[in-house]
Amino acid sequence: MASNPPAACCATGFKHEGIPVGESSHSIPREKNPLADALHNVPPELTSNTPFSSLVNTYITYPKDNKTPETAIVFLTDIFGIFPNSQLLADEFAKAGYLTVIPDLFQGDQVNVADMESGKADLPSWLPKHQPANVDPVVEASVRYVRETLGAKGVGAVGYCFGAKYVTRLLMTNKVDVGFAAHPSFITHEELGAIQGPLSIAAAEIDSIFTTQLRHESENTLIKAGHPWQINLFSGVAHGFAIRGDMNVRIQRWAKEQAFVQAVSWFNQYL
Repeated sequence: MASNPPAACCATGFKHEGIPVGESSHSIPREKNPLADALHNVPPELTSNTPFSSLVNTYITYPKDNKTPETAIVFLTDIFGIFPNSQLLADEFAKAGYLTVIPDLFQGDQVNVADMESGKADLPSWLPKHQPANVDPVVEASVRYVRETLGAKGVGAVGYCFGAKYVTRLLMTNKVDVGFAAHPSFITHEELGAIQGPLSIAAAEIDSIFTTQLRHESENTLIKAGHPWQINLFSGVAHGFAIRGDMNVRIQRWAKEQAFVQAVSWFNQYL
């Protein structure tokens, strides 16, 4: 493993203040959704021609006064899916000039923040329903939508915690041009070693998932892969800082903001 599976630290954090300004798609009735069976461990029957609108709900946010930008970002979320923190961060990428699309990786079955806070959420039962066989079709349909329907010529991917794995999986097959991952979970050495494009990682000093040992092993793996890479280590913060940190704590706010700057700088360079 280049990073360990999600754990309790993946499900903690703070809600950020602000009002999202992007556009949310209409919900699709579960019985009409071709990915509905994925939630019950039945492999989805998808083809490359499956209409994107019949698959996933999305949050889309555009750069100011530009509905047809040439570059875009597919935003791959943590286990909480499309919620205010991810929407607000997507809006920031749009302000930086990138059309940003957040697909619902979990088809309405994201972990509920209230359930996690109350202890009702059951990660061991939830995770098996959201493996690559279930998530890859959503991610790949999202990239096709951004390229073919929205017209983006250059496409990058950002991933936080759970979503970071799918950044590497997209880079393995050149489906996106560049990637950024923050406090990654579930990535294998095989996936990391097979990337075909630039990858930047924001890492936390306090992290039982992307540990010091795994971080050093990942450095060696990335060197061997032979593509541009970067790992920035942020001291004094824990797993989740780039998306769910406490903005009332100075070091956490700074680290979250700097991880965003890291991502934008990486895209500005390589996208």
